[in-house]
Amino acid sequence: MKLIERYVLRRTTVMFLATLLPLLGIVWTTQALSSINLVTDSGQSMMAFLKLATLILPSVIPIILPFAYIIGVAQTLTVMNADSELTVLNAAGSSRMMIIKPVMYLGIALSVVSFTVDNFIEPYSRMAVRQMIATAHADMLSAVIQENAFRKVTDDLYVQVSRRRGGGVLEGLFVADTRDPKVEYVYYAREGAVDEKTSALVMKDGEVHRKLPNGDVSVIKFDSYAFDLADLTERAGEATLRAKDRDLPFLLNPDPTDSQVKRNPGSFKAELHRRFTEWLLPILFGLVALVVSVDARSHREARVHPMVTALLAALAIRWLVFYAGNAAAHSAYFIPLLYIIPATIAGLALHLLMRHKSLSLPATWRSRLLDLRDSILSRLPGRSNAASSGNGPQP
Repeated sequence: MKLIERYVLRRTTVMFLATLLPLLGIVWTTQALSSINLVTDSGQSMMAFLKLATLILPSVIPIILPFAYIIGVAQTLTVMNADSELTVLNAAGSSRMMIIKPVMYLGIALSVVSFTVDNFIEPYSRMAVRQMIATAHADMLSAVIQENAFRKVTDDLYVQVSRRRGGGVLEGLFVADTRDPKVEYVYYAREGAVDEKTSALVMKDGEVHRKLPNGDVSVIKFDSYAFDLADLTERAGEATLRAKDRDLPFLLNPDPTDSQVKRNPGSFKAELHRRFTEWLLPILFGLVALVVSVDARSHREARVHPMVTALLAALAIRWLVFYAGNAAAHSAYFIPLLYIIPATIAGLALHLLMRHKSLSLPATWRSRLLDLRDSILSRLPGRSNAASSGNGPQP
């Protein structure tokens, strides 16, 4: 690799990392915080939260990676153009391939990383996350019942106790069960305990209020009553694995007896083709960034910033791929689109690069954006005062 190529590669890599790390941190934080309620409600430790947050990270990387890359490439080439480095290279007779090659080397490397994460790392991390969530739901029965606080065991089922005693004895039990839309149950008991063997809440010396849809309420007193929660813990302890959670070998040869495969076989086929195409996004975005900003341009040329054009194109490409992937899960006719979209975009970008043409917003759009900018700037207080003082009568 020549000196100029190493220089371009180094600057692009630094700018890519400077963009990737903040974006990754922001998206990862929002994803991790969405699971903090599950960890706190189920009584899990901080280490469990950190482990869950770490396992979420591989699912974020393939989404952020292409956008960080296109920002890094567009910004690097724009700065090189502003510093007249691209102009100097053109004047020295350097080939455009000296800039294109290092950029595409980095794009190919990032595509390989995306393919590895998407097909081999992310499925295992997603399975581990679902298993952790399922285990937390299953353990919630013993940890969720706390003193003087209403706790949600599952949808439409709440439990509250006044005091916990040694040996797992619970005093002042209150249970509200509205899972059945035809009847509502409210349980009161002087004390009770959770039977670990049967996963039942055994209540003593209490009463149950049964309310019908017509408003009639019946009250039944009991000396001992077992509220069965086994079905809740069994369902909670089972992790439902969907197509996105499966590894590549399973997608290549799905188990026909799997319940999810029986329910929606199209989603597994669509997920397989999605993984075979979405890993090419860094290469596609690199080509788009090159088309937008690889050529030297005059500073006097009125144009939209290349990064804006590149990001708009990247968002459009990502939306098309996302739409085709979701539609392919319901109809196999959309599967060819997963291959047509990247092939068309790559062909168009290569055509523009070979013809030394650039991708930019239409002239009418540019003029409207520039007129809008001038209109906004003219209404600013500092600009209006300066304009009036400059145009007024001179003493």
